[in-house]
Amino acid sequence: MEIWGEIVFDFPKNSMIIGELIEQATDKTDIILDSFAGSGTTAHAVLNMNKVDGGNRKFILIEMMDYANSITAERVKRVIKGYGEDKKKIEGTGGNFSFYGLGEKLLLDNGMLNPNVELEKIREYVWYTETRTEYMSIQSGDTKYYISKYNDIAYYLYYEKERVTNLDNDFLEQIKAKADYYVIYADLCSISEKKLQEYNITFKKIPRDIVKL
Repeated sequence: MEIWGEIVFDFPKNSMIIGELIEQATDKTDIILDSFAGSGTTAHAVLNMNKVDGGNRKFILIEMMDYANSITAERVKRVIKGYGEDKKKIEGTGGNFSFYGLGEKLLLDNGMLNPNVELEKIREYVWYTETRTEYMSIQSGDTKYYISKYNDIAYYLYYEKERVTNLDNDFLEQIKAKADYYVIYADLCSISEKKLQEYNITFKKIPRDIVKL
């Protein structure tokens, strides 16, 4: 493979052929998914196509093997920046990409929260499953269990790794956020259904009501 100057990957896909397929099957703003990224040929083809026709295609590559960083991501970097030397130098396509690795499973096979996952990651996950928007950590004068507010719904994650939490009157007194509705995650709830309705509160039990994506 010219990018490396040596063989680092057996039977890589041909980027020109993949490029032709992308040209025929996609529009200039489409997202191309390759769930078996291999050496990164799909990203290479997408970047080339964008350079040629001024498109704004995006790509998502998934690779589970240990060469995802050393080969797949490294190839994409070189295609973007350019590679080769002297007369064989290939100009970079420009563009950018982000590389992410898989973290710990949030929910274990038995449905319980993984105690090894950081609390902030759980908050991010709950926020996303509720709002489908990016989580932004904020500083507020509210209780530490407050996540944020979206569409006039205030979200709380009343969770502690070392003890069982109970949504009760004492917890309600800590709430400072002004909202039309409230969604509160906790292990237990000792407030009556009538009072929850009166205060527009939806109780969600941990971990049962945490959506599994």
